Amino acid sequence: MPQMAPILWLNLLIIFLITYLAFMVMNFYISIPEKMLTKKSKMIVQEKPWKW
Repeated sequence: MPQMAPILWLNLLIIFLITYLAFMVMNFYISIPEKMLTKKSKMIVQEKPWKW
């Protein structure tokens, strides 16, 4: 079985890295972000009398 030269392994690594990065970038930018709902929800604060 013939062996690969080190430069061919380097080329193979670079091709895999470029493919991986391109796939990750496409997955990041292909999703459509949902619109953020700007609901103004007021927190209900109930004051409790403290007995010391």
